[in-house]
Amino acid sequence: MKPVEIKKDIYWVGVVDWDLRYFHGPSYTTHRGTTYNSYLILDDQVTLVDTVYAPFAGELLERIKKVVDPARIENIVVNHIETDHSGALPEVMKAAPGARIYCTAKAREGLIKHYGGAEWDYRVVKTGQELSTGRRTLSFIEAPMLHWPDSMFTYIREEALLLPNDAFGQHLATSGRFDDQVDNFILMEEAAKYYANILYPLSGLVAKKLKEVEGLNIPIEMIAPSHGVIWRTDPGQIIEAYRRWSGGEWKEKALVVYDTMWGSTETMARYITEGLSAGGVETRLYKLSASDHSDIYKELLETRLLVVGSSTIHRQFISTLSPFLDGLIGLKPLNRLGAAFGAYGWSRGAVKGIEERLAAAGIQLAQESLEILWVPDGKERERCFQWGLALAGLVKEAKA
Repeated sequence: MKPVEIKKDIYWVGVVDWDLRYFHGPSYTTHRGTTYNSYLILDDQVTLVDTVYAPFAGELLERIKKVVDPARIENIVVNHIETDHSGALPEVMKAAPGARIYCTAKAREGLIKHYGGAEWDYRVVKTGQELSTGRRTLSFIEAPMLHWPDSMFTYIREEALLLPNDAFGQHLATSGRFDDQVDNFILMEEAAKYYANILYPLSGLVAKKLKEVEGLNIPIEMIAPSHGVIWRTDPGQIIEAYRRWSGGEWKEKALVVYDTMWGSTETMARYITEGLSAGGVETRLYKLSASDHSDIYKELLETRLLVVGSSTIHRQFISTLSPFLDGLIGLKPLNRLGAAFGAYGWSRGAVKGIEERLAAAGIQLAQESLEILWVPDGKERERCFQWGLALAGLVKEAKA
């Protein structure tokens, strides 16, 4: 793939990773691959903003060479030190040994720890500081914990171009580089999944940063993140989505997630789902052992109610629930209601364990949990339906 000019004399020189299927270990599935975006600015001082994952360093340098000799790079902006963005930095520094590195103080510490580059020429920056490259001015905005302590944004004033690294990104490999070159449904689905699995627990900081950037009164005509496609048609679409997600806004939706041993809890789940649906609440049903947890977290991003069920085994819920519930505790979704259910035999315990995990995730229990001994009979199936119907009423009531 050739370099792509995204603005006059500003080029995408990144890499498309079509084969990536897991990110941050197995906890986040990337069914559609990803990109590692790097941006080259031709000016009096040639500047590179972010690099790529180390295995693709050669591809990055080859792409840069199609625009300019890498030895001419005078400035390298490191918005974030995570290795998918900084891994190729040592190879770039070999090609441009005199380049100055612009980054936050935390980033400098991290780069030295990762790569041993203590001898590199670092220029530590803070919010409000600028770099003139000639015809352009790069302004830096610190963004600690979005999503690492070292993170920052770079804004090019003359182009109204925001380079926010991981913010506003998506894990999405495509042949097109811009939002208008991909299906918008897929784009927003992957943007939501990205937010839910990476930025969800940082929503308070996201909301604060959005207000801070808004207070700067800077025009933003294009957002070029470091994963996925570039927002050029309507960058306001993703900004507004981040505002909703970071504010904990939700729709009248419910998720029922469960696992089962011999089918009793599954029967309960299906009747509960029917009750929720009958109550006018859009509902999705997931069997955890057959589902992708990171996809469920994405669904939860705009869902009011999470209903979790399990059979009891060894006085506890089935082990397949543990990674899902542990992840939920880490994500700490905002303004969500929860409920627990399950079948049991010679002892209880699953429902109590689910209740404890939901509480640890900051999810408020909407109503008393539902437990059924052995196999639900006709009356108990109706009880499950009515339990779901009552939950639907609580969702509707909360919206009102």
